[in-house]
Amino acid sequence: MRENDRRRFIKQSVLGTLGTILSTEVVFAIPEGYKPLFFDNDRDALKGKSAEMVVLNDRPWNVEAPAHLLDDAVTPAEKMFIRNNGIVPETIDVNGWTLTINGESAKNKKVYTLEDLKKKFKHYTYQLTLECGGNGRAGYFPSTAGNQWTNGGISCAEWTGVRLRDILEDAGIKDDAVYIGYYGKDIHPSREPGKVVISRGVPLKKALEDESLIAWAMNGKDIPVVHGYPLRLVIGGWPASVSGKWLHTISIRNKVHDGPKMTGKSYKVPINPVEPGVDPPEDQFRIIESMPVKSLITYPQTGAMLDFGKTLALRGHAWAGDLEVKQLEISIDFGATWQKAKLQAPKNRLAWQHWTVEVQFPKKGYYEVWAKATDSKGVSQPMVMPQWNPEGYINNSCHRIAIKVV
Repeated sequence: MRENDRRRFIKQSVLGTLGTILSTEVVFAIPEGYKPLFFDNDRDALKGKSAEMVVLNDRPWNVEAPAHLLDDAVTPAEKMFIRNNGIVPETIDVNGWTLTINGESAKNKKVYTLEDLKKKFKHYTYQLTLECGGNGRAGYFPSTAGNQWTNGGISCAEWTGVRLRDILEDAGIKDDAVYIGYYGKDIHPSREPGKVVISRGVPLKKALEDESLIAWAMNGKDIPVVHGYPLRLVIGGWPASVSGKWLHTISIRNKVHDGPKMTGKSYKVPINPVEPGVDPPEDQFRIIESMPVKSLITYPQTGAMLDFGKTLALRGHAWAGDLEVKQLEISIDFGATWQKAKLQAPKNRLAWQHWTVEVQFPKKGYYEVWAKATDSKGVSQPMVMPQWNPEGYINNSCHRIAIKVV
């Protein structure tokens, strides 16, 4: 791989027309909108992030990683996406931080300090996939409102804490319990005192899974402030919005939780297929639960240059919500043929899976490399935009990169 040539190819692609570069009218998908992230005294929450991260919104912070930054087997903090609905808490009293378990279906109200959680309950560490429900929104047509995520609203870090199940059972769960809801200390953008910005949750069955954690550490260190320090929920495989940050309360509910961002059309998709551009009434939507099968090419970076006759070693990740990925395929001819990649097993349930494959190109020219994953139920990624939805959620179309063989 020739780095200088690759960079020149990208620059030409941005500044010139593709016809000038390639003497062809083929249009390829080099990600647009990359810009450096510079830090100042007002952006303390973002210190430590890679300078290549892409800011989609700063009120509140919504930041994603270009696909090539996500090449690590375990996502480091500096490359992890940020999806906030409110303002990061301005003061955090770790010594006075507590977690309250309450709700109409809790047998007992319980209050735990951080020390209680660490001393009284067994610790667990899992690598868990967290993906923004709107990841891929920029790929919908017609376009939808909301932050225009491309492919970088995904992470798979290692989280350490206690099982949510152990805490809920310690408080006691009534027979009528069906859901849990969380509350965090993030500040509403209006700064109205006591106004909750987001309070989502999951069915009790999901809450009681082994991998559903109340976590205080990420990748063996304290959770970074912007990712929920000192305590957060981590519920892998579902929209990351159910993994509440700056956690202080969990309510055990006898009905579907009805906090902010659980009602209306937030994190919901139409029950039935709809025509692009159509927005059905609210009662025609369902809550997003398990995320769909998806994959990412993390190496090489789009725009790579390759000498003819050389083999290109590709790699990336694949994930499938509550399921496993059973197959990953690559195409260099726009889906006419597919080549199977070597797919690793996940480190644990709800972790992403790494894949590798070597590809040879038949002649010089321009190529797109497409990745397609298939889950354990036989469902594959669509090559192009999936069923349209007016909120722009769960776009799991194939990721692709541009390669020029010279």
